[in-house]
Amino acid sequence: MLDTYTIRQDDMPQEMRFLLDQYPRDSWEAHPGFKEKTKHWLGAHEMFRRVAERIRLDTEKLLNSDMGFDDYAGRLSDYGGNLVGNLHGHHGWEDHSYFPELSAADPRFDAGLELLEQDHSDLDKVLSDFTRTANRVIKLSALDEAQAYDEAGQLHATSDTIEAFLKRHLSDEEELAVPIILHHRLRG
Repeated sequence: MLDTYTIRQDDMPQEMRFLLDQYPRDSWEAHPGFKEKTKHWLGAHEMFRRVAERIRLDTEKLLNSDMGFDDYAGRLSDYGGNLVGNLHGHHGWEDHSYFPELSAADPRFDAGLELLEQDHSDLDKVLSDFTRTANRVIKLSALDEAQAYDEAGQLHATSDTIEAFLKRHLSDEEELAVPIILHHRLRG
């Protein structure tokens, strides 16, 4: 399903990763510049990963007949709404507040920040498809379970795409932003 969407699959350009060599991931928490705001931001990323996985796993349970539509539809509504709404809000904040702050501190990374903003735009298309399909699954679950199962198969593919996208994007975002934050002692 990744080929249905324009999703960057290349690594972040090496010239955007040189601060990561100075501030490797396994040293972040011990750094004196690693403050609560950064921990919360990383925590939001972890929540996105968990919720996306939960949606995929729930859909697999439904498709394997290990969960019925009565449970699935409510869970999909809750988790799906949480994921889509929070990702839109989080990415909007990053694009309009967080990334400009990082750019002002170190404009050498603007090309990387632009890649991440493009990721946000590309993910919006996937989330739109996810929302449409999830809403159809929920509606059809009360009207025509056979059609709902067909839609759930499509939803599973889209949720798998979201997980793959988030794995690439969030890791790149963290490995670009946190070293800038630590290097320039931002977000304290």
